[in-house]
Amino acid sequence: MEPKTTPRTDSAATATSRAQAVAPKSQKTKIVVPIREIGARYRPQVLQHLLALEPQDRYLRFGYAANDRQIETYVASLNFERDRLFGIFNRKLELVGLAHLAYPADASIASFAEFGVSVAKKVRGRGFGARLFERCAVHAANDGVKTMYIHALSENTAMLRIARNAGATVERDGSESEAHLSLPVATFRTRMDELVRGQMVGRVDYFMKTEFSLARSLLATFQEVRNAVRENRHKSGT
Repeated sequence: MEPKTTPRTDSAATATSRAQAVAPKSQKTKIVVPIREIGARYRPQVLQHLLALEPQDRYLRFGYAANDRQIETYVASLNFERDRLFGIFNRKLELVGLAHLAYPADASIASFAEFGVSVAKKVRGRGFGARLFERCAVHAANDGVKTMYIHALSENTAMLRIARNAGATVERDGSESEAHLSLPVATFRTRMDELVRGQMVGRVDYFMKTEFSLARSLLATFQEVRNAVRENRHKSGT
């Protein structure tokens, strides 16, 4: 679904239990998925990712059968200064997973945020949606957000399952459902976890993929030049 958008003084024990609720049940054995926070310069990749969604996926993501023009309007209106967007990239630097953590327009009431996610069909089943959900929950908690909301169609069972597994309360109202997750108080550990896993790992992963892509491109260019030289030699008989 499309998002619509002060640290607390709970005891350490309560904060710990809530932190465990935010994390997926398989946290101990899960594979680390590099997730990168993305800014306005990634707007074209965000648009490309969303336009590639099939009609049914668009319907589940936005809550209506969004056409190309509506998606273009949505992407153009994204506020990268207020909201936070997180992405997962494949080896070809294609954006294959996207999360939108939307905050209220009025910063004075920014004690809640709304989560929306989309994952490319070719990489589903790898837990990317859950990893993006967890990344947004940690970031929101570190921002002092008390509650994260998820608005979804009741038939969007994958999204609702992710929310339930994280400990969210899901309320159904006909064709639509709303889930809300109480977030733990931010700690030094959660901030360091976001810094190391979210920022450093994501940035290093993206850098390595960029370098690999550049090297592959240079190799392809070299091979084209070499083949052209061989062809010219063959034609000239040398």
